[in-house]
Amino acid sequence: MAAPRDWLGTVEAEGIAGRQGSSGVEVVFPSDPATPAPLCPHGPTLLFVKVNQGKEETRRFYACSACRDRKDCNFFQWEDEKLSGARLAAREAHNQKCQPPLSRTQCVERYVKFIELPLSQRKFCQGCQQLLLPDDWERHQEHRVVGDISVTQLKRPSQLLYPLENKKTNAQYLFTDRSCQFLVDLLSTLGFTRVLCVGTPRLHELIRLKASGEKKSNIKSLLLDIDFRYSQFYMEDSFCHYNMFNHHFFDGKAALEVCRTFLQEDKGEGVIMVTDPPFGGLVEPLAVTFKKLIAMWKEGQSQDSNQKELPIFWIFPYFFEFRIRQFFPSFCMLDYQVDYDNHALYKHGKTGRKQSPVRIFTNIPPNKIILPSEEGYRFCPLCQRYVSLENQHCEHCNSCTSKDGRKWNHCFLCKKCVKPSWIHCSICSHCALPDHSCGGPKDGCFICGELDHKRSTCPKIATSKKVNNTLFFRAVRKQKQRKSNKMKMGTTKGQSMNHTSVTRKKSRRERAHQYLCS
Repeated sequence: MAAPRDWLGTVEAEGIAGRQGSSGVEVVFPSDPATPAPLCPHGPTLLFVKVNQGKEETRRFYACSACRDRKDCNFFQWEDEKLSGARLAAREAHNQKCQPPLSRTQCVERYVKFIELPLSQRKFCQGCQQLLLPDDWERHQEHRVVGDISVTQLKRPSQLLYPLENKKTNAQYLFTDRSCQFLVDLLSTLGFTRVLCVGTPRLHELIRLKASGEKKSNIKSLLLDIDFRYSQFYMEDSFCHYNMFNHHFFDGKAALEVCRTFLQEDKGEGVIMVTDPPFGGLVEPLAVTFKKLIAMWKEGQSQDSNQKELPIFWIFPYFFEFRIRQFFPSFCMLDYQVDYDNHALYKHGKTGRKQSPVRIFTNIPPNKIILPSEEGYRFCPLCQRYVSLENQHCEHCNSCTSKDGRKWNHCFLCKKCVKPSWIHCSICSHCALPDHSCGGPKDGCFICGELDHKRSTCPKIATSKKVNNTLFFRAVRKQKQRKSNKMKMGTTKGQSMNHTSVTRKKSRRERAHQYLCS
């Protein structure tokens, strides 16, 4: 899905917000984890609080961990709210109703039956996004059904399934073959034999294709993803229905044990986690989840190996670097630009500000990661890492400072390199865009200007709407009046032109008559 540019700017602002202490909603992790959080259809909810300039301003509340839009999951409960038995029962019934129609075991059984069918009987319903067995055909007669589903297509389900396009929940931006191939080759070069794919379905597919191809690879993978549709394409040891924002396995302890076994195989050696979360997701709950996966991996380690870290590739926009390194100080950001098939902006080969902002954050030493020279990446002997072509080494900062692929300029007043479009502002005493608003971001209400509330809760919003409606209808009336005047003018003009034409014809006839009579 193509995210709009204004949303991209919003996400970048959120990535920087942690440094500025601006207003917003923050996640609260209770000091007493023994108190279970209430459940929504996506598992345990998270505790949130609204913050204004770093201060909590209202009661804390529970909301869905995966959906940031109430339209997708409308769960809301105050932290101190007491619910009746009837409401709890209704909530439980709603949660059950929202679960996938088939259990994990049923999906596996259907998959085994499906691959045993002859090619002519293998059908896929595009409307329902479901593999069809012969017993299902009658119910899908009026739907868009694709036939002759080959084994190759079954191995690439991301090409059969429509990407989920909610940027705040699923945001299935699928890696291009270029990025996918680079990651698989890199993982093989680094010597990994198992890859835990958290929200990276296309990488999981390519690893499995390589393992079953002519040049067989020895890399195995396990996919953890919130999209339950993948359940119908994989066995239990290859896919777990999983919410990365709250570390919730939808299929319970059985799926949890599949993940634990995968991480702890060979005493935890040779495994890496590769994750590509939705860019609209909050960093803190993701970091908490990843630390739980790290703890699960460490359970299978010997005491001598306790100082080791689980190798991780976290794929995320570069402007979240500060937030990610708050939780994982050992992480560094690679210059490699990750691009996506179904994203209008995040494409390889573009220049300037149109380049993909998505990077790889990792705890693997960067000098061990070779980036492709044919794409312009080069090795900086001073930084001991590969950098992009435009990323020049700054002798004052003693590092290659560019984050976005463009050449950055050193500001001696700020004592750091900044984006080429920024200038130093004497009022703000730091570099910023030329048309920035001095004095920092403006909080408060856009309608009345007060700082104690937002536009959506402004007491004058009704008056504002009434004024806007009056202006709107007045503009409509004026527009109609202008159209009416134009039509009248057109009619008058037409009549005048007709009269002139008749006069000219009469004059020509009279002149001709005079000529003939002379």
